[in-house]
Amino acid sequence: MEPFLPKRVFFEPKALDYSLGRRLYDFFRQKDIEVRMTASHNRVTGIPGKTASEGYREAKETLVVGVRKNGSFATCKPSAHYQLPLATSCPGMCEYCYLATTLGKKPYLRVYVNIEEILDQAQAYINERAPEITVFEGSATSDPIPTEYLTGALKRTIEFFGRQELGRFRFVTKYSQVESLLDAQHNGHTRFRFSLNAATIIDRYEHRTASMAERVEAAAKVARAGYPLGFIVAPIFVYPGWEEDYQAMFSALDAQLPLDARKGVTFEFISHRFTTRAKANVLDIFPHTTLPLNEETRKFKFGQFGYGKYVYTAEVMQAIKTFMQRQVAAYFPAAKTEYFV
Repeated sequence: MEPFLPKRVFFEPKALDYSLGRRLYDFFRQKDIEVRMTASHNRVTGIPGKTASEGYREAKETLVVGVRKNGSFATCKPSAHYQLPLATSCPGMCEYCYLATTLGKKPYLRVYVNIEEILDQAQAYINERAPEITVFEGSATSDPIPTEYLTGALKRTIEFFGRQELGRFRFVTKYSQVESLLDAQHNGHTRFRFSLNAATIIDRYEHRTASMAERVEAAAKVARAGYPLGFIVAPIFVYPGWEEDYQAMFSALDAQLPLDARKGVTFEFISHRFTTRAKANVLDIFPHTTLPLNEETRKFKFGQFGYGKYVYTAEVMQAIKTFMQRQVAAYFPAAKTEYFV
């Protein structure tokens, strides 16, 4: 894939007080990209788009460079203790993405230039919980890979955790530009995860992301670099031929991953689900979507945060779970399945 290059960039004035902010400002000016100032990275105006669909697409080509002022980190249970905020949003346009609901109608990308201050806060959390290990999630509201070539924040974070006896880091990506991270001194303290899906689903719904083949190839590079490796297979869809498509995904992974890097690999499985609000947003942004959003074929279930969602029926869920368990057992018997939902 070509690296992400925004159509327009907004800077908070204080971002220019940091060397990374000044470097990014000069970089985009030299690229002849529109550069503007904004009072806050949380409230950006001036992104065009008369309709929800237009605004969404323009936001995905907008980058905001800011300073993260809030010192506290959000919790991230059950997968980690805290979110680690290196960026927000991503340039991908996955039709089912929950960020289209949580980040509003214009989910523009944000990067933060005060990386050392963010890592200092992570250190404070690690010290507070010592002697227990503290785990941080780096992609709760973003995919940090597309902007990594601009900021270098992810490599700095990986090497920070490489030096931590009691700190661990994990993140997930749908992108394949991993070369700059292969020589990072991670010391096995960062779990590098890839979001995978059947090639049919990626091609149909995960716009402007790496293909399945590109992600699998990148995963093999990461495995050879000695990172603990993981895969999120999500969201899983049931449709005519789904078993064959997902088996092809496992087969492609089996063909690429080195044999000596398979012990300790983790899998996370998430079936497709949607809320009433998410469905409305999807139809606003992608009015011609073919996503399966028919409530009559689903089961209504209250989630852990108090709102309801439409999930597959118990019979379909069991079929998915049994199938995925068999694939893991057949292709990666030494792997660990962390959860299935």
